[in-house]
Amino acid sequence: MSDVTRMTAAQIAGLISSGEASAVEVATAHLARIDAVDERVHAFLHVDREGALEAARKVDEQRSKGEALGPLAGVPVAVKDVIATKGVPTTAASKILEGWKPPYDATIVERLRGAGTVMLGKTNMDEFAMGSSTEYSAYGATNNPWDLGRIPGGSGGGSAASLAAYEAPLAIGTDTGGSIRQPGAVTGTVGAKPTYGGTSRYGLIAFSSSLDTPGPCARTVEDAALLHSVIAGHDVRDSTSIPQAVPDVVAAARLGATGDLTGVKLGIVKEFAGEGAEPGVMAAFRESVEALVKLGAEVVEVSCPHFEFALPAYYLIAPSEASSNLARFDGVRYGLRVGDDGNRSLEEVMSLTREAGFGPEVKRRIILGTYALSSGYYDAYYGQAQKVRTLITRDFTTAFEQVDVLISPTTPFVAFPFGSRTSDPYQMYLADLYTIPTNLYGGPAISVPCGLSEGLPVGFQVMAPTMADDRMYRVAAALESAVGTFTPPELSLESAA
Repeated sequence: MSDVTRMTAAQIAGLISSGEASAVEVATAHLARIDAVDERVHAFLHVDREGALEAARKVDEQRSKGEALGPLAGVPVAVKDVIATKGVPTTAASKILEGWKPPYDATIVERLRGAGTVMLGKTNMDEFAMGSSTEYSAYGATNNPWDLGRIPGGSGGGSAASLAAYEAPLAIGTDTGGSIRQPGAVTGTVGAKPTYGGTSRYGLIAFSSSLDTPGPCARTVEDAALLHSVIAGHDVRDSTSIPQAVPDVVAAARLGATGDLTGVKLGIVKEFAGEGAEPGVMAAFRESVEALVKLGAEVVEVSCPHFEFALPAYYLIAPSEASSNLARFDGVRYGLRVGDDGNRSLEEVMSLTREAGFGPEVKRRIILGTYALSSGYYDAYYGQAQKVRTLITRDFTTAFEQVDVLISPTTPFVAFPFGSRTSDPYQMYLADLYTIPTNLYGGPAISVPCGLSEGLPVGFQVMAPTMADDRMYRVAAALESAVGTFTPPELSLESAA
């Protein structure tokens, strides 16, 4: 049991199912790990100790009665703080929602509870999921377990860091422009963005409604697939949910782990050929491609000419939708209220509340989005960006007529030091250069560790057609079987104790 925090989710589930370990013992071990290291990592905003132990006891009772357990029953999971959890604080890492406890669970949380997973708590993030480094949390940044002076990626840096620090074997993130994959890449973990509509957005605090996608985070591809299979599927409460069966992602991951990619065509996007990427990142990517070729894959260069416009298109579409979605935080219905002394008008209270409750990046995006949607500018900015989105979708469609999946680095660079990009928003936005096109298209993508550069992890991205999530899992698992997994040096945590 002393090593249970280092085990995969599949291994932990096996121990619990066989009776070699109890769910309470597993939960207690992970809560102890959080106590030991999270003061330095700051992956969690809230630890639900009582709720976790209660859920674990329920699993143990079910097993003692001989009831059938799900494939992840008793396995701990951390949940990004942008997802509603009944009775558990959900703040989106913003002061404007400080202390808010939702009266309901998000659909994916319902499914997690139904599967018998044990929710440890809520993880840190960039405020309202707006950021690429988790430096924009109103409650302080999360530190990368590989190097506590570097960012863990964003916006879901807390979820990824909890995995890399062995505080949780599984985590839930959300991906609007790369916020699952990018943190996975810089923390040496696995992060998967399902097909848009493949996982329910009901109960997810909205940032950009046409882009937001909840998804699994894990330390291995198989674990990510197991979690994906639990949370995915049609939801009548989400109008964008796809009424279609979820591909067998678990079987695909296990097939890929055999290391046979015979007949699989991989497309390298010509427009992603090293633009803006660090040499060490490209070297690890090329070595990984060679490893996949040795497993039988064929590599084809494809052109997606409109990918170069993805970044500017995204930073018009996403802020525009954020401007609309965040209008609900007005200091009237719920959340923070500032200046309501009986003498101020509603407009004054609303202005004071938003000034105090929203951080700088959220304000920046609201202003940008409001401008793009304003009279006289809608067609010139937001309308044009949506046309570019259509062209990017056509690029993907054409590419997938030639290949099974597309591949690229996940991020152009490894984890950077805190504060090194906050003064230049554009340099921060470049962190999502390779991930954004998939969100605009709506297809699935996964980041899997593929090597190290300057002692820090590098991510390898696999993109697939919509509702072909199984393809990306197969290729990702094959790469994992060839290059192995990567663990942070324990000294980065223990030496600071």
